Amino acid sequence: MKTNLNIMRKPFLHLLLGVLALSACNNPKKKEFKIHHSHDWSDRATTLNPSDSLQGGVTYLSVYSEIYSYTAELTFPLTATVSIHNTSLTDSVFIKKADYYNTDGKLIRSYVENPIYVKPLETLQIVIDETDEEGGTGANFIFDWAVQKESNEPYFEAVMISTSGQQGMSFTTKGVRTK
Repeated sequence: MKTNLNIMRKPFLHLLLGVLALSACNNPKKKEFKIHHSHDWSDRATTLNPSDSLQGGVTYLSVYSEIYSYTAELTFPLTATVSIHNTSLTDSVFIKKADYYNTDGKLIRSYVENPIYVKPLETLQIVIDETDEEGGTGANFIFDWAVQKESNEPYFEAVMISTSGQQGMSFTTKGVRTK
């Protein structure tokens, strides 16, 4: 059977030209990711007076900047988003301390130097970058907080996520009140 190559080339050429035309319509720029520095809360600093009759507490939150994968010698890095939720409809929550500790219980950094407020129904976030492995496989936060008497306590949670190739994982942790 004899084939005419010119007939076979035309549909391929039309397909190629169509793909090129469609790709020319797309924006050739790479997608830029927004870097959000979530721990600059200087604009929400506040002073707490002992006469304010606030009720205080301390909450522990486990956070994983990496987890073991396959063996005890291989770890998988994660991005952690720590959320500080104010569940009150009417009252602010006051965060007096947000300290990040590594697996060995050694303080890595403090995110709150002076008390800050979290408005009703507002959420503040701290992001531990995937490349930040200081925390290790057993990192945690200690939050020292205060609320008006009879007001809702703050709610603390962390979402850890990572993707590599076609593999992805994510999970959450919730804060536990210790005092």
